[in-house]
Amino acid sequence: MKIIRDKNTVEFISNLNCSINNETDEVKKLELYSEIIRKRLLDIVYSSKNGHIGGSLSSVEIETVLYFKIMNISPENKNDSNRDRFILSKGHSVEAYYAILEQAGFIDRKTVDTYGSFNSLLAGHPTKKVPGVELNSGALGHGLSYGIGLALAAKMDNKNYTSYVLMGDGEQGEGSIYEAAMSAGHYKLDNLVAIIDRNTLQISGKTENVMSLEPLRERWEAFGWEVFDVEGNDIKSLIDTFESLDKKNSKPKMLIAHTTKGCGISFMEKVAKWHHGIPNDEQYNEAIEEINDRIKSMCQ
Repeated sequence: MKIIRDKNTVEFISNLNCSINNETDEVKKLELYSEIIRKRLLDIVYSSKNGHIGGSLSSVEIETVLYFKIMNISPENKNDSNRDRFILSKGHSVEAYYAILEQAGFIDRKTVDTYGSFNSLLAGHPTKKVPGVELNSGALGHGLSYGIGLALAAKMDNKNYTSYVLMGDGEQGEGSIYEAAMSAGHYKLDNLVAIIDRNTLQISGKTENVMSLEPLRERWEAFGWEVFDVEGNDIKSLIDTFESLDKKNSKPKMLIAHTTKGCGISFMEKVAKWHHGIPNDEQYNEAIEEINDRIKSMCQ
């Protein structure tokens, strides 16, 4: 398991006198990491007065497990041709991504603190100018096609990396998703792993009211994908599922990650308005206190 590199966070963890520091239990450590990242993304949104907090919160555990446990990617090998690739197709949920890239050592805290400022390197959707970002994303429906291109290239060039693509469930209404789904099955891309952040809400309400997606599992299986249902805010469930994937069975992988919009902040959970909500001072303090209480409880 990789360790957090952000110096401020390392100091914060050490000052907790937390027994998790000395434990070998990766699940507990990653649960702690996810709370630290959740706290940081909340700070990013609050300070910048900008961002899509609901979908960022729902994807924290997914990205934490990928970057700190599963993927072969680090600042040292970010240009290596055999590095794993991560594509945030739902690019509007960039605040969690920036918090992850900071903690993993791709970008520094000073840079992240400029988010929302004039001439900042960090935009409201990820761009390739940011170290560690593979694709300018946010125009929904494009990330999967790009991930398929990467997976095809790996097959053609005899490379052994895996292409990971994180999509939103509201994004599943885009027609380009299904052209991509069909081609991935056709080309038997077992080095492709896609994840749907299935939090059931999008900017205009419930996904099933905006554009019904169910039966989602059967839909992807019909395109030749191997499909897994996973508890997307549960670290152990995510690790177990990612580690169980057969990368040599000629089938692309789809993880339907059942998550909670606004996960980890009680007054935001399952509330559509927090898709693009900015907490006021009172809400920010309440949310920080809630996260801090969980961190303290973990460390007792």
